[in-house]
Amino acid sequence: MIAEVRERLAVGKYAAQRFDRQRFNLRKLNEPEVREHYQIKITNRFAALENVNNDEDVNRTWEHIKENIQTSANESLGLHELKQNKPWFDDECLRFLDQRKRAKMQWVQDPSQSNVDIQNNVRREVSGHFRDKKKAYLRAKIEELETNSKIQNSRDLYRGISYCKKGYQPRCNIVKDEKGDLVADSHSIVARWRNYFSQLFNLHGVKDVG
Repeated sequence: MIAEVRERLAVGKYAAQRFDRQRFNLRKLNEPEVREHYQIKITNRFAALENVNNDEDVNRTWEHIKENIQTSANESLGLHELKQNKPWFDDECLRFLDQRKRAKMQWVQDPSQSNVDIQNNVRREVSGHFRDKKKAYLRAKIEELETNSKIQNSRDLYRGISYCKKGYQPRCNIVKDEKGDLVADSHSIVARWRNYFSQLFNLHGVKDVG
């Protein structure tokens, strides 16, 4: 009997955020004025590198090149803004959410029938508002996909389709220990994976597993 086993090790959001990596807004290069401004900036900076001594260390030369590219991109393109999990959730939704919290606190302090009715009405109103907001956002995304399809912008088209089909992604930054209890501490998670793979691969006699 032959079987294929694939182990997926997911990286938590907190671990991915530790890498301070700049991402530039490359879509601005599609604008002629921005692209021309970037070309002028980077040309002027690379012209200054022509006078660099040829005996200079190659690592130092690379640092100059990387710094020129990053500085020109930052001045002309700017940084790429990360998208939030709920793009349709705006300040108006936040005010509705605060209104629902106040109604609930009022019911907790005084659980009378009038406060129960107020809480139910506010909750229905807030849920309906959130539902309408999400529907409007999905309609806008569908119209954007149709526009990208008409103008044959395949990159943004398939990226939008992949985003819509992705759906809910559960968080995978916790594991279960040998007793079945959930472990959230990073050091305990690493120790749990080390013990798991030690048993899985039958590494007898090996004291330390990387």
